[in-house]
Amino acid sequence: MTSSSDSLETPSGLAEKVVVITGGSRGIGFAAAKELGALGATVILLGQSPENLKSAVSDLIEIGVDADSICVDASDYEQVAEKISQHSLAPQADILINSAGVMSEKMAKTLRTSSQEWQRVMGINLDGTFNLISAIGPQMAARKSGRIINVSACLGRFSGPGLAGGLAPYRISKAAVNALTKNLAAELGNGTRGVLVDAMCPNHTRTDMGGPDAPRSPEEAADTIVWLATREHTTDTQTGLLWEDRTIVPW
Repeated sequence: MTSSSDSLETPSGLAEKVVVITGGSRGIGFAAAKELGALGATVILLGQSPENLKSAVSDLIEIGVDADSICVDASDYEQVAEKISQHSLAPQADILINSAGVMSEKMAKTLRTSSQEWQRVMGINLDGTFNLISAIGPQMAARKSGRIINVSACLGRFSGPGLAGGLAPYRISKAAVNALTKNLAAELGNGTRGVLVDAMCPNHTRTDMGGPDAPRSPEEAADTIVWLATREHTTDTQTGLLWEDRTIVPW
């Protein structure tokens, strides 16, 4: 497996880059892993199912991608910190993609949501995002190089289709992910200190969550992730934003 270098440039430079992807064994995360791996990056998939991870890594290796996995519960802060620190490459990742997510129960309105349901959804969608950022982000800030991409949802926006009631834990968790993204980007100088932090809306996608009749393929949904992970970083690069189809959308 390759080792990480200090600077992140363009797709042609991914041969020496390490990408950590939560929810990477299937769906949008796996589609992003395939694309970034095809560009030469080493991809490390994170998930809770050893079987799914083994199968995903095998599929990636079969098509020539340098891949590995870490079996971990993203919602468990201590477990994340331990598992990341014990891996040979993950602690120095150049790109972090927080793709793991769960949907809330259909009738989970704010006044009908149990504490257990609230904690389940928040634990993966919000805490999981924070936990991975906490484990990997500091070294990016220290060496002034890196990309953090949080997979959010349009249902978490304060505009458009977002926060219109219903699916309360899910909508609110994604709104919180948006807030985390914007706040972290500001703390890191909105790109001036070398680290780009962004959120993106994949839209309704054919995944376990989205169902088989969703209009988008995982590859189409992952396109903006791959673009954010590989775009050139210049003084004009915009970050700390919410993206959909490579375009900025209102929070």
